[in-house]
Formats: sequence, C-alpha cells, structure tokens
Amino acid sequence: MAVRELARRISRNPPRISIRFLQPRHSSSSSSPSSHATSFGFRQVSEEQKGKLVGDVFKSVASKYDLMNDLMSLGLHRLWKDRLVSKLRPFPGMQHLDVAGGTGDVAFDVLEAINRVEQRSLQVLPRDADEEDETRVYVCDINPSMLEVGKERAKKRGLAGLPSLKWVEGNAEQLEFKDESMDGYTIAFGIRNVTHIDKALKEAYRVLKKGGRFLCLELSHVSTPGFKQIYDLYSFAVIPAVGEYVAGDRNSYQYLVESARKFPPQERFASMISEAGFQDVQYENLIMELHYWQNLSKEQHLTFCKVFSSQSGDYATGPSQIFGSDLGSD
Repeated sequence: MAVRELARRISRNPPRISIRFLQPRHSSSSSSPSSHATSFGFRQVSEEQKGKLVGDVFKSVASKYDLMNDLMSLGLHRLWKDRLVSKLRPFPGMQHLDVAGGTGDVAFDVLEAINRVEQRSLQVLPRDADEEDETRVYVCDINPSMLEVGKERAKKRGLAGLPSLKWVEGNAEQLEFKDESMDGYTIAFGIRNVTHIDKALKEAYRVLKKGGRFLCLELSHVSTPGFKQIYDLYSFAVIPAVGEYVAGDRNSYQYLVESARKFPPQERFASMISEAGFQDVQYENLIMELHYWQNLSKEQHLTFCKVFSSQSGDYATGPSQIFGSDLGSD
C-alpha cells in the first residue's frame, strides 16, 4: 500500500531525480579529525563526530523509517526479517536481544513466533515459573527517537506494557546485560552504523549463552555483472530522491546508501565475526527474483548471518551474508 500511495503522489507531483555517482570524499589535512578517524558514509570524520552524526540521521528519519524501508525495498525487507526470525527458532522462555531494533519489527516477529510455538505445543510456562524462566525480548537502540516510534507501534499492536517486551536505550559497544544471559541476538541493518564493529561483535559474544544464536541482517556488496550497475543507479539516484520527497531528508538517505558501500565485504565481515570468538562462521548471499526489473533470478545485495548451536547442532540464519558462528563449548 505504501508503494501505491507513493505512486499516486508522484503522478501528481513528480520529484526531481538527479542521476550522478558520487566518489568518496576525503577531508583536507587542515580539517583532519582530532581523534581516530572513521567513515561516515564516504566522509572521514572523528569517532566522536560519527556518533553524533549517526544519531542525527536516525533522529531525522525515525518517523518515516518503516515507510521508507517499504519503499526502498518494495516491501521485501519484511520478508528478509521474517526469514531471519524463522531461522532464529524462538521458543517459550527465550531471552532474546534485538540490537538497533528501535522500531520493533524484529522483536514483534520474535514474540509472534514464540506465541505460535506456545499455541501449537501448549508450552505455556506455569504461573509460578521463576521470573528468569519467562520470555523476555529486549529491544536495544542507542537512539531514543527510534525507540519512541517502536513504543507507539507496540501500542497500536496491543503490546504496550507486555512484561515480555522490554525497551532499552543502549550502546551496541557497551551492552548493559550480564555475561551469557541471552539465548539469541539479532541486529538488522544496524551494525554498519556502529563506530567500532569489532567491539559490538565482542559484546554480542559476551552476552550470549553457550549455544546462543547470533544473526545479522545487513546490506552487502554486489558482484553480479550488470546488476551492480543497476543497483548503483537505484541506490545513488533514486533512494536519496525518494528520501527527500517522502521524508524531507535527502542527506540522511545519501548517508545510508554510502554506509552500505563502506561496509566490509562478505569475507572480511565473516573474519571479523570469527575474531570476536565465534566458531564455524559462514555466510551466504541471498537470492531473489527481481520481478520489477527482469523475471530472472539475480543476486540480491543482502547477506545472511548464520550461527550454529553448540548444544543442538542446529543453525540459524539472518539476511545479509549468511554468517554463521558457534559459541562453542569449553
């Protein structure tokens, strides 16, 4: 419906789309950051600046975040998230942490999956169950504006005040959760916005129990000839223009496109997961039918993250390269 509504609006007042490919911008030596430099899209900024700039981006886009995701992916992001949750295999009593999940998409899906399991198997915890055995899904996001959007969405779904759904303002690099306290950890389209990806991965490893599952959904690099050029054209020409037209913010969506290009390639990110302590790391590029371009199977620009369970031998995957890892057993 969001796509149809946009089409009607565009037919009445078409947006101006400037087609140009941007090259990485480098700061001059006279304006070099005072601390360690890091990337903010194609710009080099200080680590302190990046945190503020990313915060400003998501404060600006929060109210239109889900609508823009629908428009940019033609609604496919919901299918990718559904697949992530299906591979997580949620269960009653699960302690789950969804990081950078402010608007609640993944958390809502996890809770729905747990409810389905309970209905099928009657695995409802007894009233006198210990508090630590009750289902808890924590939505952790560093941006309060995103969390507010998520809480409003929870109200509309009748989930406000639900004991099993918790909202936490927190930093992926410094999680305020105990060691080995979580059965699952997901992060969808968020890890590329973290200043120190290696620290976020180590924190994920720290809070997961032995056999816990880590799933990461993230945009990745496209290598298919022909499709890469189409994807670049769509990313750099269309997405920022739609962001300006719908959300009134071209620059934020320009950053989001650039940040996807700056994210490490599949092989490198898989190595980073291994370096954080995970075992048996694997990734798999997602495949999709691009019906809105050609009726042919093409490589998608997402990757999937997969983590094996050391206890059951099962595995879980999440869109964006399939990165798999095992916490292992000592």
